[in-house]
Amino acid sequence: MDMAFSVKDESTDAAVRRLAKLKNQTLTDTIREAVEHEYQRSRAAVPLIDRLRPLTERYRAFPQSPLQADKAFFDDLSGDA
Repeated sequence: MDMAFSVKDESTDAAVRRLAKLKNQTLTDTIREAVEHEYQRSRAAVPLIDRLRPLTERYRAFPQSPLQADKAFFDDLSGDA
C-alpha cells in the first residue's frame, strides 16, 4: 500500500520543515501532529448540540415503557431493598 505524500508547493514544504526543526521532529511526525490538531480543532468547532443530535435521535427511536421507575426500583437494583 503506497502511503506517500508529495508536497509540490514550496511554501508548504518550507512551513513543514520549519515546524519540524522547531519541534525537533521528523517531517512525518510533524505533519501527523499538525493534521491531528487541526482535526480536533475543527471537530470542536461543531456545536455540541449538533454532535449529540445522532445520539438523541437514536435514543428517541427506542419505544417508551409504560412502567415507572421509583425509589423502590432503584433501591432494589442497588441491593438496598
